[in-house]
Amino acid sequence: MSDVTVSGLPAPGVWRPLRMQTLVGLRWLAVAGQAISVLFVYGGLGFPLPLWACLALIALSAAINIALALRLGVNGRLSARSAALQLAFDLCQLGGLLALTGGLHNPFAILLLAPVSVSATSLPRKEAFAIAILAALVASALSVWHLPLPWDPAETINFNRIYVIGIWVSIICGVVFIAAYTNRVAHDSRQIADALAATELALSHKEQLSALDGLAAAAAHELGTPLSTIALAAKEMRAEVENGSPMADDVELIIEQAARCRAILARLRNLGADPADPFAEAPLTDILAEVSRPHEARGKAILFYTGEASGPAPIFHRSVGLLYGLGNLIENATDFARGTVRVDSTWTQTRITVVISDDGPGFAPELIARLGEPYLTSRPRDPAGADAHQPGGLGLGIFIAKTLLERTGARLTFDNASSVGHARVRITWPRDGERETIH
Repeated sequence: MSDVTVSGLPAPGVWRPLRMQTLVGLRWLAVAGQAISVLFVYGGLGFPLPLWACLALIALSAAINIALALRLGVNGRLSARSAALQLAFDLCQLGGLLALTGGLHNPFAILLLAPVSVSATSLPRKEAFAIAILAALVASALSVWHLPLPWDPAETINFNRIYVIGIWVSIICGVVFIAAYTNRVAHDSRQIADALAATELALSHKEQLSALDGLAAAAAHELGTPLSTIALAAKEMRAEVENGSPMADDVELIIEQAARCRAILARLRNLGADPADPFAEAPLTDILAEVSRPHEARGKAILFYTGEASGPAPIFHRSVGLLYGLGNLIENATDFARGTVRVDSTWTQTRITVVISDDGPGFAPELIARLGEPYLTSRPRDPAGADAHQPGGLGLGIFIAKTLLERTGARLTFDNASSVGHARVRITWPRDGERETIH
């Protein structure tokens, strides 16, 4: 078993999470803070420093900000590469400013972590780690090459080499922690948010289909009465015309086409009576048969077994989430089965269990513990966005099925039925003895 594609969601790695306005605003904040600090140290405290070189670096940052805002605007979203390049510039500009004002001796050296933090929380791993490596290189260079720290000329200030090494180590540790831990947490949060959005898209699609079936049934009901009137009038006309006349042939054609329309309307009524009604109730065995029916024509045998059964089959609300979740798992089983998919159902007074297994190669052992996480798939990605039944996809199918079934109160576990494979999904609902229907 694996996952299916979900349209409407960008694949990981092509997100554009950072707005241009965000980076422009942060850079203006940095420009203002740097200018105030330099002017205060030079004019307010009277400490000597290379004022014009510092102001030139600050002016360069301001000029870059203006140029980017005019050329790209401030409302667009940046690609990961473009955002990384801008953060790299900010890091180098700050490094140059620190090199002119004491290097790691300068207490503002801690600001080297700011671009690393922004990249770790907003960019993919590759770009985030590139910024982290650049920050480590800048910190290492500042520990060796820098001008003296601006200080009172009448006093002598000396920093012990071990103290400087300690500052360097602390900055490197901060870079590593933010790049590794913070990026991982932010990456997981983005995945969950995007996968939940895909779940809502899938659920919305199913609900739209349900509404369409309901409209079809309503239209069939409304059209039934005038069509019956037409058929009745045509039969009365047939009794009044002579056999073999052109009028008789036309009347027979009207009666024939009216019968055909009635057959079409009957099929439309059945659409509304099928699983489309999200408020209908049905036994578990019927629901399993319904969600399996679309996949029976794919060359795989789907076998149903009922094990331990305490009383009649439990009743489920035929909700969109339940139908989509069960149907998705059975579809995945038919995708990877060699020839047979088995669906076992059992129920007692305390629990209801459905086990879906196939005779395919099974789940990859290294993935079993993580099944149900978003963007986890063993299928090669199809960049062309092929059909869901073809190899490829974002790795959201099992996540969506698990999320939707858990909303009905189910608990899912994944394993292989044997050492040679045979993927197996176990779905368990706790059963309330006072409430027979599962919602």
